[in-house]
Amino acid sequence: MNRQKYTGCNPRGLTLAHDKGLTKKILAYHRILVPRFAVFPINRKVVRPGRLKFPLLVKSLTDEGSVGIARASVVRDYEKLAERVDLIHRQTGRAAIAEQYIEGREIYVSVIGNRNLQTYTPWEMIFEKLPDGAPNIATDRVKWNPKHQEKVGLVTRAAELESEVSGRFQHLSKRIYRILGLSGYARMDYRLTEDGQIYLLEANPNPQIARNEDFADSAAHSGAKYETLLQKIIAVGLSYNPTY
Repeated sequence: MNRQKYTGCNPRGLTLAHDKGLTKKILAYHRILVPRFAVFPINRKVVRPGRLKFPLLVKSLTDEGSVGIARASVVRDYEKLAERVDLIHRQTGRAAIAEQYIEGREIYVSVIGNRNLQTYTPWEMIFEKLPDGAPNIATDRVKWNPKHQEKVGLVTRAAELESEVSGRFQHLSKRIYRILGLSGYARMDYRLTEDGQIYLLEANPNPQIARNEDFADSAAHSGAKYETLLQKIIAVGLSYNPTY
């Protein structure tokens, strides 16, 4: 039977990465740093595990594109936690996840390939006009509202990292990609703390690949023009053969 070729990630990899809690459980098992977290299903009382310390970032367990994420998503007490979890339940109709809020730089690493993997230049999200005390998180408005992007001074650019740190990001990204069984292309979202710890926040198979978006800009910085990148994505899809 002929199998239809396709670009992007395979179904199993998509399933594992779609559930942010499951992703973190798998990676924690492999001793990769992830924020501590708890999942809150709909129609159940919010009970915070004692090991889960404030502040926490509350978001949908399975939605993408920063759906439901705002500055108020970072909560610092039980009352705000319960309110935000309830809001996510009502807005999305899905379970919520609350994870340890990690202070630090937000770094993205783009990965492409099946067995032979290539990473592009680590990319950073920077706010040049962020109000004092506001968390540097990719809220819904930060991602989709150009006026708000201008207001907070959103800039994304090649991350200024020492070569050793950049190498760690790229090695770790390939390792995570393989652990989750991803294929095609993906973007890994990280926090880099002041003391050099790297936390994986999310693994995003099939990220936005439009011109002038992070994935394409990162590839271009690594020498892959946009048309070349699209050809690479197609070639990777045509060459993909499941091994399971």
